[in-house]
Amino acid sequence: MKILLVGINSKFIHSNLAIRYLKAYSQDLNYDCMIKEFSINDRIENVLEGIIEEKADVVAFSCYIWNMEFINKLAVLMKLVNPKLEILYGGPEVSYGAKEYLESHPGEYLIEGEGEVTFREFVEYKLGYKTLNEIDGIYYKIDNEILFNRRRKDMDMNDLIFPYEENEDIENKIVYYEASRGCPFKCSYCLSSVMHGVRFLDINRVKKELTYFMKKEIPLVKFVDRTFNCNKKFTKELLEFLIEQDTKTRFHFEIAADILTDEEIELLNKAPKGRFQLEIGVQTSNIEVLHNINRVITFENLQDKVLRIAKNGNVMQHLDLIAGLPGENMESFKRSFNDVHSLNPDEIQLGFLKLLKGSSMRLDAEKWGIVYSPYAPYEIIRSSDISYDELLTLKKVEHITDKYYNSGRFKNSIKLILEQYTSPFDLYYDLANYFIEKGYFKRSLSNLDYYNAYYSFFKNKINSEDVILFEELLKYDYLNYNNKKWIPEFLFRDITKEEERSIREIVKERFNISNLKKYHIEKFRINILKYLDKGEYLLENTYIIYDENNMVTLLEV
Repeated sequence: MKILLVGINSKFIHSNLAIRYLKAYSQDLNYDCMIKEFSINDRIENVLEGIIEEKADVVAFSCYIWNMEFINKLAVLMKLVNPKLEILYGGPEVSYGAKEYLESHPGEYLIEGEGEVTFREFVEYKLGYKTLNEIDGIYYKIDNEILFNRRRKDMDMNDLIFPYEENEDIENKIVYYEASRGCPFKCSYCLSSVMHGVRFLDINRVKKELTYFMKKEIPLVKFVDRTFNCNKKFTKELLEFLIEQDTKTRFHFEIAADILTDEEIELLNKAPKGRFQLEIGVQTSNIEVLHNINRVITFENLQDKVLRIAKNGNVMQHLDLIAGLPGENMESFKRSFNDVHSLNPDEIQLGFLKLLKGSSMRLDAEKWGIVYSPYAPYEIIRSSDISYDELLTLKKVEHITDKYYNSGRFKNSIKLILEQYTSPFDLYYDLANYFIEKGYFKRSLSNLDYYNAYYSFFKNKINSEDVILFEELLKYDYLNYNNKKWIPEFLFRDITKEEERSIREIVKERFNISNLKKYHIEKFRINILKYLDKGEYLLENTYIIYDENNMVTLLEV
């Protein structure tokens, strides 16, 4: 008997934690279990082929809002190829309205809620050791009738089996890890609000398992815990442990910044640079809107914690906003955006309200005049407070913010541009409208296209006396993030032949370079000391040397 566990991830670099848990928890049973992972960006025909070629008896899908539409199509195709192939669904996207889902979609089984114990007992059923009516937490079809026995109680997390195998090839993936389940908060848009209590793994076990990742030199481990810092003793001990390690692995936590203690902030300030990155859900700075979504927090409290964490520049912070929240119109959202931007986080993640199955927000949709898509991910279309057109505008602002703020590729030149605007939101809104005018949102742009569009638009928007400064700052940004031995024509600056001869002689003498023809020389024309964040500066007599290995040297003569 063979079961194929399938993860359809949102990106190739992601990994699926759920299906690994299922395999690990049932690995001692005598059956053939295999994991296969794909992404929603793969051609569905190729995914279908990859599943069918395994000749499994049962295919189990891990279902989320980002892959549900893909899985629905895939299940239909699988049954057309092989009507005898059985399908098992599980995950948060099918755990609410489970009976209705199984009635209207191909497939025989559906696991509601936590899946590890239920899946193990399902395998025992397929092996002939159990009957279906003995299994809690599973829906199943018999003669087109949907049956369900009982809900399953939450398991003890310490009964879980570590889901990653010793020889598993995960070094080039974002690896997900879970130290707790549940959340103490009741945010109305979140599925965690319907769970009760928070359960933790034993802290010593967590340390041991994180050591496994560090030994494998995993670049990034993302905790999927809903609120990593909700248990002060647990948080403090784990932060201390990770700070003491000699590792290049980075750890990502989703935290509630407002409940951080002084002691935890002091620990974060002591951490090696790049060891931690924090995802902080601001959602909005409007106190009334926060009350509407059951968040007991003030922006002022959160702001204080975020700025204190940022003091030493060693911890990355991603601050989240949600557009479309009940009670927040366009003007209120702009203020929230500007408030978050003023904190200068490493990233501003602009998301859009999703009315998830099982969330109280979905039940209150009519109260707030919210209209949302009936298809996953159930994103807001309009509400009493914000129109469809306004949400479309914010989608475009989100794209511009991601490309020009979150990428970090324009961080010096954008400081100058911000001086020309009354608010940060206006800058990204202005550039978004330029992209609309030029039709850039309707075609694929190269990396160079983004620089060119940025340069073309803003050179006519800034004060004339700052144009040269803008050009030099943009050139500096370009060189910092693009390992090329040339720069685009629109940023090119000529130097005289005399200057070039002089610089080539200096380069030859200082760097012992014999073949100078392979080098290209550029000149910075202006002092940009006050705009650089590392205490470095470039003067009138500073030149850029591009060598044959695409490396850039800044040479002050």
